[in-house]
Amino acid sequence: MPRWKLTLEYDGGPFVGWQRQETGPSIQAALEDAVAALTGRPGSVYGAGRTDSGVHALHQVAHTDIERDFSAQQIRDALNYHLKPNPIAVLAAEPVAPDFHARFSATGRAYLYRILNRRARPTLDLGRVWHNHHRLDGDAMHEAAQLLVGRHDFTSFRSIQCQSDSALKTLDRLDVRRAGDEIHIDVAARSFLHNQVRILVGTLELVGRGKWRKRDVEAALQACDRAAAGPTAPPEGLYLAAVTYDPQENG
Repeated sequence: MPRWKLTLEYDGGPFVGWQRQETGPSIQAALEDAVAALTGRPGSVYGAGRTDSGVHALHQVAHTDIERDFSAQQIRDALNYHLKPNPIAVLAAEPVAPDFHARFSATGRAYLYRILNRRARPTLDLGRVWHNHHRLDGDAMHEAAQLLVGRHDFTSFRSIQCQSDSALKTLDRLDVRRAGDEIHIDVAARSFLHNQVRILVGTLELVGRGKWRKRDVEAALQACDRAAAGPTAPPEGLYLAAVTYDPQENG
């Protein structure tokens, strides 16, 4: 049965997250319903990252198997038709090898976190940024962030509900930059712990406000205790920005 890679964009605000749940609408369920409407039979959709409730995606990747013979354009356009009015768009559909898996074949993931750093509240970006009216020092945040790049035990930076067997992760990039009224935080790794990015952001925000110094971030990392790190930043500022694959994965 042909396997298709789907590149997706979505607003996570109306959803309980990527994963299908009994508690409310999910992105996975909306996509599986669209596949069923297209093919006339139930179909499973698997995502590269299980984004939480309220988290957005600029470039999520999923895969599904579709038995009927369609072109890439037909699959993209038909799924988008059946997804309406959900704020989910299939940007591209591509045929891939039968053993391609959106999650397990991925070699890297990148996230963007947006902080609107001004006194006035957001209007056009309401629900899509963390509105933080405290003046943040982006340079200090970036300098402290470099302590966290590399391979570390990130126990202090994961949710207490995290089910990962190990807290050892390698951060390939953690950059903080100012873009006008916004602070942008770019983070990349092969994989992440539950809530890791949002806890990293919440910790660096303390540095930006001058409440913490670099040494406090280093102490939090070494403590290997969730209580030692900063708060979990709100979900609405977080975007899954990219998922990467080896070329031979046809991704």
